[in-house]
Amino acid sequence: MSNSDPITPQTLTPADDGNTIAPSAFQPLGSVATEAASKSNPLRWAMAAVAVALVFLLIMSFLFTARSVQVTVVAESDADIDIGGLLLPFGERFLMRPGDYSINVTAPGYYPLDSLLLVTDADSQVVELILQPLPGKLTVNSTPAGARVLIDNEQIGATPLAGYEVAAGEHTLVVSAARYQTLEQPLTITGREVQQQLELTLAPAWAEVSIDSTPTGADILVDGETVGTTPAILEILEGQRHLMLRSVSYSDWQLELEILAGKAQTLGTIKLEPAAGLLSLSSAPSGANVTLDGEFQGKTPLQFALSPDRGHRLAVFKPGYRRHNETISLTAGSAEEKSVKLRAQLGEVRLRVEPANAMVRVNGKPVGQGSQTISLPAVSHNIEVSLAGYASAKERVTPRPGLQQLIEISLQTEQEAKLARVKPQITSALGQTLLLFSPEENASGSFTMGASRREPGRRANEVLHPVELQRMFYVQTTEVTNAQFRQFLASHNSGQIEGNSLNREHQPAVQVSWQQAARFCNWLSAREGLPPFYRETNGIVSGYNRSATGYRLPTEAEWAWAARVEGETLLKFTWGDTFPPTSPVENYADNTSAYVTGRILNGYTDGHVVSAPVGSFGANRKGLHDLGGNVAEWIHDVYIIPSANGTSELDPMGAQSGDNYVIRGASWSLSKLAELRLSFRDYGQAGRDDVGFRIARYAE
Repeated sequence: MSNSDPITPQTLTPADDGNTIAPSAFQPLGSVATEAASKSNPLRWAMAAVAVALVFLLIMSFLFTARSVQVTVVAESDADIDIGGLLLPFGERFLMRPGDYSINVTAPGYYPLDSLLLVTDADSQVVELILQPLPGKLTVNSTPAGARVLIDNEQIGATPLAGYEVAAGEHTLVVSAARYQTLEQPLTITGREVQQQLELTLAPAWAEVSIDSTPTGADILVDGETVGTTPAILEILEGQRHLMLRSVSYSDWQLELEILAGKAQTLGTIKLEPAAGLLSLSSAPSGANVTLDGEFQGKTPLQFALSPDRGHRLAVFKPGYRRHNETISLTAGSAEEKSVKLRAQLGEVRLRVEPANAMVRVNGKPVGQGSQTISLPAVSHNIEVSLAGYASAKERVTPRPGLQQLIEISLQTEQEAKLARVKPQITSALGQTLLLFSPEENASGSFTMGASRREPGRRANEVLHPVELQRMFYVQTTEVTNAQFRQFLASHNSGQIEGNSLNREHQPAVQVSWQQAARFCNWLSAREGLPPFYRETNGIVSGYNRSATGYRLPTEAEWAWAARVEGETLLKFTWGDTFPPTSPVENYADNTSAYVTGRILNGYTDGHVVSAPVGSFGANRKGLHDLGGNVAEWIHDVYIIPSANGTSELDPMGAQSGDNYVIRGASWSLSKLAELRLSFRDYGQAGRDDVGFRIARYAE
């Protein structure tokens, strides 16, 4: 059969019939035309073959040039991967030709990832894609409610807190509430919009204190604030607390109490003692010294307590007057007023005055012109001589009975006086400002140091004793700064506490020993050509020259006068007489300092965790900054407990040397009532992180 013949189906012959059935011929429609066309279009067949060959070549070319790329997605949920461009997927692997491809990856709970995939010539490549989880949902409940919540030092709200979005990962959680201990713990956030819930219970920051008294009904004061009456069970915040019981007709009962959170204390029943009698004593003239049973009480007018129902030896005396002695007794809880008139002792003073017509005044009252002899009580007097065209001259004299004294006064012209006049303010070579003080020009030069035994917070070393300042002196308006001290000792480092620097240029220099402070004064004196005040032997201060006018540390009497004396008043605190302060007045251990100091002045905020730049707070009425706060200050005097014999000291400076030296003033690390009082005394010799110093010098 030729190729051109039609295909003829076989003839099917049934096996049981001899008749032959002949089927009619069948020809499919179009078969003849197709066959004819095939015979007549061989080019079409060729083109089809070429197309197939090209497709085959392209496929083979892609397979030979493609690289195997494995794409791995790091995520907790299944990810969808969408890659733009020509590729063949095989599970996690793709056949791709070298080049850049856009890739998009999405997965539930994660941020979508849009990136660029670079396929290199390497045969096998692995690409790892890390999806970033969406934030988690955090719910925080606490007991008590209303607690402050911080995550990574950022406040996010108060409990109950629901559905707050937090980035996945590790965080630090801090929860705090008033009167409760702060809770701090690590926090792991799953993310992926997963809900997480915390149920927290804060531990109380107080302890229960049980107290009763005989008689009952006594007022209970904690750190000066009334909190109830006896009997009572009190919730007192942790820390050092000053506890007092007060009842009419009974003496105050006091106790320094250490409170540990959660640790209850029972103080039992306190027996109150009957109140002492109260004597109000005045004298003519006033300002007389008073001793009771040989112990100095202060100067008139004053009030003091007497143990009831027994005799006490009372003595009232003042220079220039006869001593008054008597025995006095008061009943329990009684009050009595008493006035003593002192008899004057007279002494003669001979005045030799030039020019002869100059006016003479004693204590401001005219007594005549020119030279003369006058009788005066044997107390300190101010004598002033004046004349038009001349500078007035002043002298201070204390007459002595039976001994005539001679005073010669020659007035200077205004020009002569101007050249001799002492400057009211000086500036050191380091730029420190010092102010001039002349206590002898007014009655406040004679005052009482220390504190009464009845004063809350009073310490045993605060013995009352009279002093008198006559010599003019300068005092620096601020503490010596790190920048100033490093001019003397370049390697000095004041350090830091809990990440809070004490070493900045304008912060007060601390970690300075008394010896270093005294040697700084001598170094500054030498720099300005002044006679050194301190004597040094082999680099160690071994004494002082009280007549020298070089730089030194303030004496304790000068410091107390500058900090406390306001006319006839002695300040208890820098802000007045009530505790605690109601507004920022000095740098103390405030609310922000709890994690550094461990104890704070509750409710007080001054804006500084540790020491502040000098002069950050207002000056006192004498123009001096930071006397009662910021850092405590080294004093010139060797530390002793003063005698209570009532003898007044003139310009006291203390011993030439000793083991410890006086420290005065509160600091950024102190907060207790006793420590913030201006009569508070401390001592030491080594450097501390809350002790600095300021400089002083005599004017002449």
